[in-house]
Amino acid sequence: MTTMVDSTQAREAQYVLQTYRRQPVTLTRGEGARLWDVDGREYLDLLSGIGVASLGHANPGLARVITDQAQTLLHTSNLFFHPLQGQLAEQLTRLSGLQRAFFCNSGTEAMEAALKFARRYFYTLGETRTEIIALERSFHGRTIGALSITSDEHYRAPFEPLLSGVKWIPANDPAALAAAVSTNTLAIVVEPIQGEGGVRLLTPEFARGVNEASARTGAIVIADEVQSGCGRTGHVFYSEVIGLKPHLMTLGKALGAGVPVGAVLLGQDVASKISYGDHGTTYGGNLLACRAALYFVDQLVNGGVMAHVAKVGKVYEQRLRALAAKHSFIREVRGAGLMWGLDLSIDSSTIVPLGLKHGVIVNRTADTVVRMLPPLTITDGEIAEGLSRLDKALTELERSK
Repeated sequence: MTTMVDSTQAREAQYVLQTYRRQPVTLTRGEGARLWDVDGREYLDLLSGIGVASLGHANPGLARVITDQAQTLLHTSNLFFHPLQGQLAEQLTRLSGLQRAFFCNSGTEAMEAALKFARRYFYTLGETRTEIIALERSFHGRTIGALSITSDEHYRAPFEPLLSGVKWIPANDPAALAAAVSTNTLAIVVEPIQGEGGVRLLTPEFARGVNEASARTGAIVIADEVQSGCGRTGHVFYSEVIGLKPHLMTLGKALGAGVPVGAVLLGQDVASKISYGDHGTTYGGNLLACRAALYFVDQLVNGGVMAHVAKVGKVYEQRLRALAAKHSFIREVRGAGLMWGLDLSIDSSTIVPLGLKHGVIVNRTADTVVRMLPPLTITDGEIAEGLSRLDKALTELERSK
């Protein structure tokens, strides 16, 4: 007899382009921080779809608003006005201190747009700048522009030549930054917390160096807040924590709470150099995406979610540090709010299947790091339960070495 798992995986193997090496689990239902597979097995989700299911799975309020919107009007294209895009832009600009918003469908699309906007800015000024400063261990996406400033060579090599003029510098090295930035620098692109690079936090000293280099040379500062933004750290954006002053900011992941939406926030100086037709999108900023994002932002700011993250983030950190004290192969705990990484002294590739075995979903990145991006609504009890299951997985991993 063929099970649903067998048929699902067999059908994908035959018809879906094989760009993902999926875990052999077929998920069918979720509620809050929990997921269930086709066999009814339950998991604590400490990854939330790589930081996307920010309000948890099957959030009743989100379900109501997107159902209402689907029954009213989903999409009109950007050839017409609709009432929601301006409302969302107003909310995000007020929260960020930047003055304009451009909407798209993902964080990668947002970065692609930001690079275009930076180029258009200097074109309008009559300058041709070709250099982009990017950080080692960075990840900004897989489209051609975003890939060009993603540091891991195994992502880039099969698709070269990419954008030229990219200079790589170590994160948190103000001297290397100062030496690299010149009057030919188009943009300095940074993640305030490097996610795929192993949950590595930029320092206020480095952020100050970015601000100073920009002021000295006129280079555009682009902050990639796709993972670290939208309340993930207990602050709306992590740029504000370290004192980074971006001209452009990219958003995605948590913003739609599961509905695809990305955004670029722009300062007025850059925005004033953009003209009609310079960029566009068919789906970006449609009514469904904006309605979901408006609901998320309201919950974040007015519904207590951001304050909740700040509170439970401390509990999460305490429990992770207790795990590190218990397991000698955890060499560092890094993160903020509900964005955390356990850096192991061994390859962490087996931690994902071991986690699934013990009923917890985590992610492995940067070879040795166990990354966690749980729903922003996770409770103290769910944190305790999820990390207890992770403890069992780590114990099994330790015993196998």
